[in-house]
Amino acid sequence: MAYGIVHQFKGGTKDQYEASIAAVHPADGSLPPGQLFHTAGPSTDGWTIVAIHNTQQSWETFRDTVLVPRMQAGIDGGFTSEPEETGFEVFTEVRT
Repeated sequence: MAYGIVHQFKGGTKDQYEASIAAVHPADGSLPPGQLFHTAGPSTDGWTIVAIHNTQQSWETFRDTVLVPRMQAGIDGGFTSEPEETGFEVFTEVRT
């Protein structure tokens, strides 16, 4: 079952997002293994990112082997705090 993750970075900016995504996603602009969808944009109090992975396990693998280690090491110009995180099983997926 697909798994969604929502990250809300309070006070986050587009510049921080661009620096962070460049550090954790493949350089060729593709998605990490297992990630099916990625979108992001400004929200009322910062920056919101939504990603859909093919399974919860693929999310956890990406989180534990790429995302968290790189964020803990510090990303020049990237987000400086942990996001609020909400995960959910994807019940409906509609494609056009």
